[in-house]
Order: sequence, then structure tokens, then C-alpha cells
Amino acid sequence: MASIDLSTHPLTAWNGQLGLPEFDRIEDPAFAPVFDAALAAHEGEIAAIAGNSEGPTVENTLVALELSGEALSRVSAIFWCRAGAHTNEAIQKLEREISPRMARHYSRLFMNEALFKRIDTLYAARATLGLDKESARVLEKTWKRFVRGGAKLDAQGKARLAEINEKLAELGARFGQNVLADESKWALFLDEGDLAGLPSSLRSAMAEAAESRGQKGRYAVTLSRSIAEPFLSFSTRRDLRETVLDAFTRRGANDGEANNAEIVRKTLELRAEKARLLGYENYAAYKLDDTMAKTPDAVMELLEPVWERAREKAAADEKELQRLAVAEGHNHPIAAWDWRYYAEKLRAERFAFDEGALEPYLALENVVTAAFDVANRLFGLTFEEQRGIAAWHEDVRVFKVKNADGSERGVFLADYFNRPSKRSGAWMSSLQSGHKLGLGEKPIIYNIMNFAKPPKGKPALLSVDDARTLFHEFGHALHGLLSDVTWPSIAGTSVARDFVELPSQLYEHWFSTPEVLSKHARHVETGEPMPEDLLEKMRAARNFNAGFATVEFAASALVDMAYHARPEAPQDPLAFETEVLEKLQKPAAIPMRHATPHFLHVFSGEGYSAGYYSYLWSEVLDADAFRAFEEAGDPFAPETAEKLRRYIYSAGDSADPEELYKAFRGRLPSPDAMMEKKGLV
Repeated sequence: MASIDLSTHPLTAWNGQLGLPEFDRIEDPAFAPVFDAALAAHEGEIAAIAGNSEGPTVENTLVALELSGEALSRVSAIFWCRAGAHTNEAIQKLEREISPRMARHYSRLFMNEALFKRIDTLYAARATLGLDKESARVLEKTWKRFVRGGAKLDAQGKARLAEINEKLAELGARFGQNVLADESKWALFLDEGDLAGLPSSLRSAMAEAAESRGQKGRYAVTLSRSIAEPFLSFSTRRDLRETVLDAFTRRGANDGEANNAEIVRKTLELRAEKARLLGYENYAAYKLDDTMAKTPDAVMELLEPVWERAREKAAADEKELQRLAVAEGHNHPIAAWDWRYYAEKLRAERFAFDEGALEPYLALENVVTAAFDVANRLFGLTFEEQRGIAAWHEDVRVFKVKNADGSERGVFLADYFNRPSKRSGAWMSSLQSGHKLGLGEKPIIYNIMNFAKPPKGKPALLSVDDARTLFHEFGHALHGLLSDVTWPSIAGTSVARDFVELPSQLYEHWFSTPEVLSKHARHVETGEPMPEDLLEKMRAARNFNAGFATVEFAASALVDMAYHARPEAPQDPLAFETEVLEKLQKPAAIPMRHATPHFLHVFSGEGYSAGYYSYLWSEVLDADAFRAFEEAGDPFAPETAEKLRRYIYSAGDSADPEELYKAFRGRLPSPDAMMEKKGLV
């Protein structure tokens, strides 16, 4: 086999337009040999740093470490993008192989005794090195990362931790692939007579979904939220609603190879052992040690009162839903597949409109333009679409991003539509982070969505939730695009897990401001702005069904914390989940937003494990942060926007998140603004 030249290979030498990879030159079989070469190259770089005969300096150790592994970073960025957004059997097979191999590689790095000795020497002498504040923080975080990676363990402990990390990576890859398998293979095909109650935009999306699955002339309900949830809201067919919700909630729990029960059990067992090895009481304590919350107790102090208020609110709403059901002649108790349907009727009764009336004013193009416009008004950014540039799928759109002075800021890619090769949900990630170390790099950021694709030639119409999701993920994208730090390891979204959702959740606020809606919420056919009375009804209904939304979220967060805030893992996690929910007295008619077998945030990797609470934690911050603009009397107040950019969107992890937030707001927030925002007071 010919050797790989990493300096010229399209997976590692990105010579496409705008500094992008040349995706049209990348073939799936190339990934494995390039990974081999890139891993070997990184190992060589690490050996050279660790074996340097000169004493450790910031330049020859810390800087060298930060800049090492460029080829590995590049092939990894493309591969993990493909694994999530456009996978296939070959990619999935390699994912199962490369995940544990990467874990093994980084275990060796963090357990390299010679390398840690150099880091440890620098850390011990940090007060004498004359470091600027950002560099001092990078040195401290690097030292802690090595310690948390097992650098201080004995040989036996290191071997066991490496084995655990490798196995966890393998389990996480299998978990995600199992959920995708259940999602991609399931569809409920319907005919015209089965569509009673469905708005025309949903019918169009279902027709496109059926045609893409070889059933032209029929209609398909898929497990994409953009189809399944509106179907549950509008379909008059209770039997079909039950079928759809059952399929949706059983992802990862069906009989067969894609069942995730054993993967969850083993994952929790290994995480508990990992925490004990590293000297922590439980896995939650290990994960929270480097967050704003710091301890499981602090998390519960937030979650428990929110849970109680949400449960009370949901109970009151359930009585109203039951009243509507009885009025229609249905005396059965409200079931999980009834809630959204009757909630939509209750919304119409209280606010004299349904969400379907908003969709003609929320065309995807209008919402994208609105998100870009807000970024321009707050931060001076402009987005210029570049046609004809290949990406990982033909649906991906490419935008050149410029600063207010016309200089280049970075690149933004957007992949909006659902397809069987894409895992569910919505997320932001990067092909390349923006930093200034060495030669520096411009950020290349992407957003992934799963909106229902319209028939060819028709506009994609979004629900209010879809529109907010787009703003949410674009807020993450801005966090990456606006990164203005020197060191790669603290750039962009590389911040504490319970701080990373602040820029995204905060950005959602601008979607519903009068200034944005009056300008961009325009009828897809006539171009007329959304009528003022409809705008008012939409804003008035913002917190409608807040009990349901908060219960389904908080139930997932509480189960996540219950799994991980104990010294020993439960032997039967699914039975344990049931026990936890029974103790919490979760309303039977409200399922968890993410039941354990398909809880990708928590079990397809370690990112949000013992960390799903972070959305709510960040919501405390974002509700208070937007009040700064309200207090200024202008959602685009220039001075407030500049502080927001400097201390939140551009700062990365250059300082402790509490320090950054106080620099922006002058103080830390209380949960009151969040409770008010969610309609729980």
C-alpha cells in the first residue's frame, strides 16, 4: 500500500475554496489509511515534545502540544461530521473501529509520564513564568486535563483507565448507531383519508418523505421531530397518534440488535468505576468538578424547585385538556399521545389561533435571513452565500462570513433538512476552530438541523419551535465564529458544559422580538408581514404549555443526574429510571423528552453525561442576560451588544465563566428571571 502524504491528501490538506476541504475528492475508503497515518504522525510529535532534551518551556511544551496533531484534527473533523450528518455502512463500521482507537490514543497521551513531567514542572513554576492571564489559564487547564486523564495513577490504574475509556468510546458509537437504525428504518405510510386535521405544510413534508422512501403518492410519518411532533399535535386519528408516539419513544428499546439496554448498563458501570479510579465519590462529581455548578447538590438545588413548579403547572393544564376531550365525547384519561393534540386545541381556545397559522410566515429562508440580520445588528457580521462549493451533501449551503469592516471572519455551513443518513436532533460543530496561536486559523463552523424537506420547488415552512431551534444552533455557531482567543484549546465553544448553552439559548430571545418578526415574518406567498394581532397572539402564547415542556425536559435531567450521582451503577437502568420517575411523581401523560434508550446527549458520548441539566442552568443565565437589553430599552443596544460580544461570544474559555458573566452583567443571576421566562411563576 502506498504511503499517505498528509501534506497533500484532501482529508488533511484543505485546498478547496474558502479554505474548505475538497469534499468532491474525498472517498470513504480513504478515511482508514489517513487515520493510520495521522495517528502515527501525532504520536511522533508527542514523542518529540516529551523527549526534548531541553528543559520545558511554554514554547517547546505547551505551545508545541497545542499545535500538534493538525492532520489528526482535520481528518477527525470531516469524519465525525460525516458520521452524524451523512453516514452509511462503511462510515459506521469505521466509527465502531476508530472510536475506541482514538480513546486509546488520547489515553496514551495523557498518561505519558515524560510529557506530564514537563507540564507539571511548568505548572509548579507558573507564578514565575510571566504568563498573561489567558496563557496561565491554558497551563492550569492543561495540567488538570492530564490529571483527570490519569497522569497521576499508578501503572495498573493507568492501564485500567485506558481500557475503560476505550470501551466507553466503543459503547457510545454503538448507542448512537442503534438509535439511528431505529429512526431511519421506521416510517408510517398513510393515504389521503388518514390525514384529517393535518395542515397543508405538514402534508407536503410527509409526501416528500414518502416519495424519498419509494412511496410516491402516499404520505409518510417519520421519526424526525419536524414531522412526528406536528403530527401528534394535529392528527385527529387517535390510533395513529398512539402508533407514532410509541415508535418515537421506543427508539433504542426495540427487540433485536439495536436495543440499547445492555449498552446503557455497561456504560454506567464503567463511568462509576472511572470516577472511583480518579478519586471521585461518583461520576457526577467527576464531571461537575470543572463546571459552574461544581457539585451534584448545586444542580439539584436548581432542578428540584423547577420540577415542583412545572409539575403543578402541568397538572392544572391536564385538567383543561381533559375538559376539552370530554367535550368532544372522549371520556378516556389524557394519554401521552393525546397531550399535544388537545394542547393545540387549548391554545386555539385561549389565544384564538393555532401554530399552523404561523407557518406561512416562517419560511426557512425568512428565518435564516432573520438570524443573519440579528448577527449583523448585534455584531456587524455579514453572510454571503457561495454557490457551487461541494460539501458532505448536496443540501449543505456555504456562507462566507465577514466582519463589519469587510475583512474575512470565517466560514459557516448549514445543513437544514432531515434524511435517513443523518442522526436526529440539531447541533453545531466545527471543521476548524478560530485561534491565533502559531499561524492562526479562521473558524469553519457548521449547523445541522432535521427540518422536514418540502417537495421540490416548494418553500420549507417552519414551526415556531423549528424557528427557535434554528436561532439556538446559530447562537452556538456565532460562539464559534466570533472566537477571539490565542489558544486553540479554549477557543469558541470549548467552555464549561453548563456555560456553553448560554450563547445559544440567549440568541433565541431575538427571534420573538417585534423588531425581528415585523421585518422577517412575511407570508410565503404574498410577502405581507405577519398581522399585528397574530404577532401579539404568538408572543402572548410563548409560555403556553410550559408545564409540559419543562416536565419532559426536567425529567430527563433528573434521571441523568440520578444515574450518575451514586457510587455504584444500577444493575437494571431501565427499572431504575422507572423508580426515579415514580418517586418524582412524573405525570403519566408526559413522557421524558429523552428516554434512556435513545438519550443521545448522555449515552452516545460523554459530552452531556451528568450534564443535561446544563440547558436549564444556562437558561438562568440567558433570561437574566437578555434583561440587560430590556433594561437598555433596545434589543440591539450597541454598548450592551459590544459587552456581550467581548465577554460571552468571543471570550471562549479564556477566563472562569462566572468572571466572564459578571464582566458582562455586573453580577451573577438568580433563577427568578428564568422562572418568569418559562411561565412558571
